[in-house]
Formats: sequence, structure tokens, C-alpha cells
Amino acid sequence: MLRNCCAVDNIGCAIISVKHYPLAGRIFIRQSMVLFTVLCFTRCYTHDSSIVILLFNKPFRVLSQFTTEDDKRVLADYIDIPAVYCAGRLDFDSEGLLVLTDDGKLQQRIANPAYGKTKGYWVQVEGEPGVADLNKLRTGVTLRDGRTRPAIVEAIPPPAIWQREPPIRYRKSIPTTWLNLEISEGRNRQIRRMTAHIGFPTLRLIRYRVGNWTLGKIPVGKYCIVG
Repeated sequence: MLRNCCAVDNIGCAIISVKHYPLAGRIFIRQSMVLFTVLCFTRCYTHDSSIVILLFNKPFRVLSQFTTEDDKRVLADYIDIPAVYCAGRLDFDSEGLLVLTDDGKLQQRIANPAYGKTKGYWVQVEGEPGVADLNKLRTGVTLRDGRTRPAIVEAIPPPAIWQREPPIRYRKSIPTTWLNLEISEGRNRQIRRMTAHIGFPTLRLIRYRVGNWTLGKIPVGKYCIVG
């Protein structure tokens, strides 16, 4: 079934490949006697055609694992592709792009900070950090597990995103700010700890990019296969 698979690429246009064959133009998917047609009008991808790469828009309060735990929602509730595993995780209360693959070496190259693959996040924080505050993130801050690498960060207008369920709790007397933040590490709850360190707690955290893969227009709780 393709009920959770959406036809969007990593810049939000159309699905990139089907059955592991990168194509341009028109792609046909035959499954259960149904013929699906997807128009592709972006670039082709070249990679080992035996490798499955899946992009998933993880909802809020979903564990980045397939095994059940304490009645919490898990990836198996959304993804029906066998033998794929997370290449890097997202916290239970974080949202956005999760890359999964069936290739262990690729999984390691994506997840291991030693390979320097950057990740981009939209971060809603409580308060209004100034230039001096953001410069601390740009030069690195010292957390309990060591100093962070310099981050790329800037204040941005609110991104065009989905409503979260449940929504964040606003305090009328305190404004919020959206940041675009890029890091090349993956420590436990790192971004939340970074913004808290400079005095601006994270209210909402959405990952929109992992390396060259981006969230595009993948709906919440849906995935697309790009390899």
C-alpha cells in the first residue's frame, strides 16, 4: 500500500524515483493492479540502485523507533517499508525530517558527526534573542558534555508550517522568535540545551534538512522514497 507515501521530492516538487530507478519525466508505479502516474520535473539522482532511502515527516510526540514503548506512537504506525532504520534520530517532542535507509554504511555516514553532514532546523524560542545572544551560538557554547561546534543561526519570519497538535503554550506577556539554526553535530537534545544556555528556551523544534535532503512538501506523518 502507498497510503503513507507521498509524491514529493526533497524540494517539494515530485517523487524522485520508484523501484530504485532514478528517472526524469514520467514514472509509473504498478501495485495491486493500480497504475499510478507521477510527473517528475527535477533532477535525477545517482546512487546504488539497491539502496532504499526514505524521507519521513515525523509528527510531534512520535518515537524515532519501530518497537513499541509505553503506548507511545512509533514509526511502525506510519511506515510500512520493511528493514529500514533511522539515520540519526529526532527527539520524541521534536518534529520534521527523519531519514531512513536499509544500508548500514549509508546510515553511519548520515548519522556520524565525523562525516560533517549538516542539519537544518526551525526553532521557535521564548523571548527575543539579540545579536549578542546569537553570536554565542555562532562561536560555540559550553554544555555539560563539552563545547559545541560553531552554529549557523539567524532570526527568521515564522516559516509556513503545519499546526502542531497539541499547540505550544504561549505566554501573552512574552514574545517568541523563530530561528534558522544549522549544526553539524547530533548530541542528545543539543539544540534545546543550546538555546536554554543563552536564556531562550525552545518551544518548538522542526528539522527541515539533513545534508542535501530537505523536508519539501511532505505532509506530517507521511513519507516519500527517494532511493
